[in-house]
This record gives sequence, C-alpha cells and structure tokens, in this order.
Amino acid sequence: MPSYLADILAAHRARAAADDRPVEGLFERAAATAAPRDFAGALRGTGLGCIAEIKRRSPSKGDLDPSLQPDVVAKEYAEGGASCLSVLTDEDFFGGSPDDLAGARRACGLPVLRKDFTVQEADVADARLMGADAVLLIAAALRDDELRRFATRAGELGLAALMEVHDDEELRRALAAGARVVGVNQRDLRTFAVDHDRARLMAARIPTDVVAVAESGIRSAADARSLADAGYDAILVGETLVRAADRSAAVRELAGHPVAPR
Repeated sequence: MPSYLADILAAHRARAAADDRPVEGLFERAAATAAPRDFAGALRGTGLGCIAEIKRRSPSKGDLDPSLQPDVVAKEYAEGGASCLSVLTDEDFFGGSPDDLAGARRACGLPVLRKDFTVQEADVADARLMGADAVLLIAAALRDDELRRFATRAGELGLAALMEVHDDEELRRALAAGARVVGVNQRDLRTFAVDHDRARLMAARIPTDVVAVAESGIRSAADARSLADAGYDAILVGETLVRAADRSAAVRELAGHPVAPR
C-alpha cells in the first residue's frame, strides 16, 4: 500500500532544507500586508459551513480538472454559499500554485485556506504573502514543538491555523498546541482510504469553543447532514465540488444544514 504522506513530506522537507531565505525578513514582509479575512469567524454561522476546495488533481484520484480557472471556480463557490475557500498550492503532487490562491482570493470576498504541507516557519509567512487567511497544520506531519511554533507564528500574522487530525492522540496533541480550529480528516493520509465513521466518532471529543471541521469523503447532502448532526461547524469538500456539473448548486446542497450541539 503506498504511503502518500511520506513521499509528499519528504519532498517538502527536502525543499525546506534547501531554503536559505532569512525567515524574519519574510515575516516582516508578511506582517506588512493587509489584514487577513476572518477564517474561523466565517465558519461560525447558523448552519453548516462549507470550505469549498479548489484543486486540479490528487495523488489518489489523478486529474480532477487540470484546466480549471481558480477565479471562475471561486465565484461559483461563493454564489453557492460557501463560507471559505481552500486552495491547493502544492505543484508537484496536486497541480496547484500560489497564483491559484491569489486568483481565487481576488475573485471573491471569502477567507482562503492555503492547503499545503507546512513544514517550516517560512511556509507560514509564504501563506500570508500569497494572500492566505489560514494555514494548514497536519498533526501527523509535525512534531509537537512544530505544531506549537507554527501556530504561534500564524497568530502573529493574524492567520487562522486549521490543525488537521485523524485520531484521538492527534486531537490531544492539537489541543495541547492551542488549536482553535480542528479539522478531522476522514482520509488516511498514508493510504488515502476514507473512513466515513471517523469524524462522527470524534466530534464529541472536540471542545465546544473550538471550531470543528470534517474533511474528506463528503459526497452528498446525506453525508453533510450526518456531520452537522454530529456537531460539526463546517465541512471541507474538494473532489465532489470540483467534479460537479453545477458547482454553485453542489455547494448549496451541502451547506446550511442545522448544526447539533456537541
């Protein structure tokens, strides 16, 4: 069984090891940019929020829509009632780029998550410099000290940190690192297999003052309703929306379901 996460992380850490840019200079430049949009606040609404994802391909599914136009897709998602965007910026494995994120953000008023593999402090600064309002921190990919340090650095720039977890131990680590937004990924990043019960089982363990997001494998209104019933504030959906014939309608079908208390 392939280990996608290991291969992706090895590539990103090798790139980080060769990155000799002065980190503090990057943070000074990032801090001078306009204030980010409120990513976490956008997910606290009267119904289930939807983080709608823009990606061209994935390691497990191959090409989804290699020719998509990020600005057009962003407008379609916004028209459908998406709360936020998630944009893949990894080029080698997902076909994304910083330009995709910048273009999507310019096209609408939604906060944007940089969906990538953060492995160094410079990645946090780069996220803000390309226009992101939130950064992804994957617990399975980071040590405890990295989770804390990267989250702190994100906070210094006004960025939200979506800490992604897959099990109880990773959730414990994320909360210990100060997580305010937690994403429970139903996809195993080592094999990319989806466990549809994972998020529902973990929902009650997420504190009520933490924004809870369910990720991956969400294909229908029934899936979305089940997660809202479990107490999730939002869902993050990629493949289903990218492949939809009518992306605005697909977002409307998934978003807005009443959220049960956790």
